[in-house]
Amino acid sequence: MIDNHIPVNYSNRTRRYVDRLIARAIGACGVSVLLVMMLLFVWLLWVVMPLFATPSMQAGPLQPALSARPAVALGVNQGWGWRIDSQGEGRFFPLNGASPEPTLQLARGPLISAATADNSSLLLLQPDGNFQLVQPDFSAADAMPRWKFPLGDGAFDGGSGGFTLAALASSGDKRWLAALSDGQHIRLLRLQAGRPMQSDMLASGPVSQLLLSPNGTLLFASSDRSLRVWQINGQRVTLRDTIPLTHPPRQIALLSGGRSLLLADETGISQWFDIADEQGVHLHRIRDFNGARAQQALITEPQRRVFATLSGSGELRMFASKREGAFFSHALGEGVRQAQFAPLGDGLLIERADGWQYWRIDNPWPDISLRSLWQKVWYENYPQPDWVWQSTAVDDPYQAKFSLVPMVAGTLKAAALAMLFATPLALAAAIYTAWFMSPTLRRWIKPAMEMMGALPSVVVGLFASLWLAPQIAVRLSGVLLLPVALAATLLLCGPLLKRLPSRWRQRLDAPGREVWLLVPLLLLVSALCLWLTPLSDAALWGKPLAERLPGGYEQRNLLIAALAMGFALVPLIFTLAEDAIFSVPAALGQGSLALGATAWQTLSRVILPSAASGIFAALMIGFGRAVGETMIVLMATGNTPVTEGGLFHGVRALSANIAVEMPEAAAGSAHYRILFLSALVLLVFTLVLNTLAEVVRQSLRRRYGQHERQG
Repeated sequence: MIDNHIPVNYSNRTRRYVDRLIARAIGACGVSVLLVMMLLFVWLLWVVMPLFATPSMQAGPLQPALSARPAVALGVNQGWGWRIDSQGEGRFFPLNGASPEPTLQLARGPLISAATADNSSLLLLQPDGNFQLVQPDFSAADAMPRWKFPLGDGAFDGGSGGFTLAALASSGDKRWLAALSDGQHIRLLRLQAGRPMQSDMLASGPVSQLLLSPNGTLLFASSDRSLRVWQINGQRVTLRDTIPLTHPPRQIALLSGGRSLLLADETGISQWFDIADEQGVHLHRIRDFNGARAQQALITEPQRRVFATLSGSGELRMFASKREGAFFSHALGEGVRQAQFAPLGDGLLIERADGWQYWRIDNPWPDISLRSLWQKVWYENYPQPDWVWQSTAVDDPYQAKFSLVPMVAGTLKAAALAMLFATPLALAAAIYTAWFMSPTLRRWIKPAMEMMGALPSVVVGLFASLWLAPQIAVRLSGVLLLPVALAATLLLCGPLLKRLPSRWRQRLDAPGREVWLLVPLLLLVSALCLWLTPLSDAALWGKPLAERLPGGYEQRNLLIAALAMGFALVPLIFTLAEDAIFSVPAALGQGSLALGATAWQTLSRVILPSAASGIFAALMIGFGRAVGETMIVLMATGNTPVTEGGLFHGVRALSANIAVEMPEAAAGSAHYRILFLSALVLLVFTLVLNTLAEVVRQSLRRRYGQHERQG
């Protein structure tokens, strides 16, 4: 190999000083770039790591007991706690340990139980069958809590004595649905302010526990060997499910939103929710929580799908609906009678015989885990586990679904298909321009291709979204046929060229002259494919191919994104690959030709191996650009975060997902931090890809460099 380095000795001290200074400045800039990358990596980690932090609990001081009588209801709201004891006395008390408010007699006589609806209304049930509806009210302007009686302060007659079980639901503005049971029968009561009470009797059989969904549309009743579900639709009540149980349930509870039922028995705690199938909507057993057992208490959070078990020894274990087992445990001590979570899940009020205590909980994102981000999760009312990205929901915003797999799949599919489109075109153009094209024509083509690379990606995305997508939907059959037709045309040009008259062949023998034949021919074939094929297809079948696809066709889809992004990648890959091929010393090619090799043999066995490292670098840089592309995939696809979609369905890339949802994400929320996690995934993927590419490039360079020196 020829050494082109010419040693130069400078006698000018100023020149040597400037050279050393510039060399050090360049080195400092390189180190600065690495430091910036490391700082960016550390900053992203700093934002993301709280998602996976271990929860913690801090105990408040133990306060004196408010009453010697046990509580039948306990609650927390806006810095206040409240309790109702077994004799019907209610009391508010500040959680900071200040003096409690005076007691108020809410019901006359002893209470059997208290049922709550939305943590705001309570039904107090007495042994004689009478009941009363009360509400702890925290909406006063002076911030002082009060007891309200939405149906009046008098007791209502439940119809007969012997009721021991009660359930309550809020079915609308100042309307409630109550269910009472004596262990054998269930009575439904419809309550509304200013109107007489309506009641229905249900033939139920044995009942040990009773629950109503928060909106009053489902009634759950359990016994030793069965679980029954009634559908309530206005005045119509229908027994929907009767599910046999192998073990008698000890506790049942509803998670926030009322869509998931928890059933605790001697084998553990299971989650149930409705799934629609061919037989209709029915309750199904979905999962069993690892390590969960029926304990002294089963406590659910009011606004999140989190629950906890409290054992007789005072061990609190917390579970979330998206996790397999307990994600946190803490010892509270023995003697806990009652426990209730704060509405936001940031506190726990417990009561013992000797006093009460408020524990502060730091657990902002209980259901975020690596499993929920990367593995399939069985979400409420879904027919099966799946990867789902749904960051917001209209009726229940907390049940957000944060799976990164659909975006990662969309990113890789769009990038791979774009490279599949761009690589043959860019490399073929680079090879032809650097090796076969005349120098005069190359001086025009090379700058023109580089100018194409300066086209903003947002312009390409807008063009693909507004013009290309509708055109391909109409001409889909021609677009699919076009690559085959162009390849066949190029292959046929060789034999056809030999059949041309000799004077034509002599004119085309000069380097670069074949373009004048190939370009018009390829344009003619393209025009025929895009015009004649759709017309024939519509004439034969009556409608375009896009309307006949069995899986459906979305106008903005993976194909559109790949074509648009491939168009944007062609100039980049072409420029780098063409420079690598053109930079191969001319003596190598001339020596090969002088030894009798053809132009194609010289290209394939000498030029391309020598330029392999540069070509590989061009492809890796192009793939990195495709992975990080934002505007084209944002505008040219349907932005559909799905995993299974095919070529004619929408996708969503990680970069596009960040651009779409970051303006709507609340700072510091789980949504916000998971978007930063997406950026971290992109950064790590790019760094790993570039590192591997550099390793392979250096290996190729050493390998073919040795061959050149040996030659």
